[in-house]
Amino acid sequence: MLKTILSISGKPGLFQMVFRGKNMLIVESLTDKKRVPAYAKDKVISLGDIAIYTDETEVPLHEVLTSIKEKENGEKASINHSKANPEELRSYFAEVLPTFDCERVYPSDIKKLLSWYNILIEAGITDFTPQEQEETEEEKAEPAE
Repeated sequence: MLKTILSISGKPGLFQMVFRGKNMLIVESLTDKKRVPAYAKDKVISLGDIAIYTDETEVPLHEVLTSIKEKENGEKASINHSKANPEELRSYFAEVLPTFDCERVYPSDIKKLLSWYNILIEAGITDFTPQEQEETEEEKAEPAE
């Protein structure tokens, strides 16, 4: 599901990809449902391609979002990410991802991640599992003939 959720540089919020054209994408805002074009010149990033630095490796964003969802019992984040100071943000994020790299994960990154989480929850998107994993799990569950 996160593969079709996009962040577009210069535009607030998150967007769902609706249509892929030759030189642009048609995207729909998750907050106000307005459709707008995103051109090749825009910096568009799929949430499915984002990972968070840890001490050992990188953790895919879907795992971090799932951890936040478990911590918050499926509700919006309990911390006010826009008003929290950097230490509060780091402390909260350490509860979600204890091994995150404090040197490379900035408070602004944590704010953006919590903002994205809240937008996704408000939009009713609560399953952060990548589609490829869902398909392979379904294939394993089906008996072979």
